[in-house]
Amino acid sequence: MTVVKFTDQNFNDEVLKSETPVLVDFYADWCGPCRLVSPIVDELANTYEGKIKVGKVDVDANSKIAGDYGVMSIPTVILYQKGKEVARQVGFGGKDAYIQMIEKVIK
Repeated sequence: MTVVKFTDQNFNDEVLKSETPVLVDFYADWCGPCRLVSPIVDELANTYEGKIKVGKVDVDANSKIAGDYGVMSIPTVILYQKGKEVARQVGFGGKDAYIQMIEKVIK
């Protein structure tokens, strides 16, 4: 599954109106810990294909959406279900932390 690029323009339709849960990685290219999260997010997109949608928000290019959802430090990974935030991991949480977030909503 391809990781979707969410933007200020498509976030509402792609994330908040999604029928399936959505895992969103808020990142920036210059952020070292974000580079640790990126391959894990890519792997999770493949592992949970058909069960969740996975995407990323570049906070430098999409500061409005990051501000709207209180993303104050990166990386921040938020899981949305039916338009609502159901889990959040601030900082590098490791693969297991992200799997736990996902498993709670797909059961």
